[in-house]
Amino acid sequence: MPQTPPLRILHCFRSPVGGIFRHVRDLVEEHRAAGHEVGILCDSSTGGAHEERLFDQIRPQLSLGLNRLPMRRAISPGDLTALYRSYKHIRSLRPDVLHGHGAKGGAVARLIGSVLRVNKYRVARFYSPHGGTLHFNRASLSGQVVLRLERMQERFGDALVFVCDYERRTYADKVGVPRTMSRVIYNGIKEAEFEPVEPVPGAADFLYIGMLRDLKGPDVFIDAFARTERAVGRPLSALMVGDGPDRDRYAEMMAEQGLARRIRMMPAMPARSGFALAGAVVVPSRAEAMPYIVLEALAAGKPVIASRVGGIPEVLGTDSAALAVPGDAGDLSRIMVESLGAGWQEANMPKPEAFRSVFSASVMASSMLDLYQNVLATVPGSPRR
Repeated sequence: MPQTPPLRILHCFRSPVGGIFRHVRDLVEEHRAAGHEVGILCDSSTGGAHEERLFDQIRPQLSLGLNRLPMRRAISPGDLTALYRSYKHIRSLRPDVLHGHGAKGGAVARLIGSVLRVNKYRVARFYSPHGGTLHFNRASLSGQVVLRLERMQERFGDALVFVCDYERRTYADKVGVPRTMSRVIYNGIKEAEFEPVEPVPGAADFLYIGMLRDLKGPDVFIDAFARTERAVGRPLSALMVGDGPDRDRYAEMMAEQGLARRIRMMPAMPARSGFALAGAVVVPSRAEAMPYIVLEALAAGKPVIASRVGGIPEVLGTDSAALAVPGDAGDLSRIMVESLGAGWQEANMPKPEAFRSVFSASVMASSMLDLYQNVLATVPGSPRR
């Protein structure tokens, strides 16, 4: 049963694409279903037609509204204008919970939440890094600046929420052991996504689905595919689904290797639509936090081959034979070859019920709500009337 009155929860983040956007949408749906009031504040300059459709789907559940304003990826003087506009909007909503996702969202939630607290508003301030700044190298000048800013902002927050233990460990290593409350709450997916997706007739052997940028490893996938064909001694097929800044370069790479006919490229689409078009899902990322695509694929009953990065070993198992050395096309190809054998999926994928008990959206949202309520109970001031 929800609190009386229900919590007013505002999620702040910059870019409405990828895992952060998915994470927020799932929390919105679960918390709205539990009777709470939820809203979103995010950037207005990123996202395309696909993201607009996703906003249209979720807009009826946003009782605190959807507010979009320009937020640049890099730190710039324009951030001051964005912060002021955000402050006026957030103050008018009188939220109980401000949850920032990613670096810019975390700054908005914590800084504005702190100003509200000074003005006697009772609001709890949360921050989820979602990878983001944790990908920076401490040895670089930019890394030092960004990571020190992360450390400085800890004093303006009430709790840090990590999507996997890897993210928690990375934060401790690069930023420092948290000096505020912290929790690991795994990403989770909706009940409807635990239905198996059967491949269509003529489905491809392998699927890459995600952003087309080097960090996600599409180039590693292409190289590994070519090696896998040579290893098995016959033509195979693959599908690459997604959009991104390096798309044309990958298309040229495939053409140069004579793979253009056997690796098709398609624009971004819902994950389950992509799953129906191929067999094994390959996640060749060079860096990740806790990628939703791994959870979605496993819930859909698909075999998953992935790089040993981020929180992926926490899902597949630390010693899983489905994990490849990051950036190593030869090692990825070795596993792709093995996956073509009988019984590979059954032997190497997590057991469905154990997986579901940890990585469902209901478990994620319930754990998050408990954290919100526990922290809010310690925040000074009178409850909102």
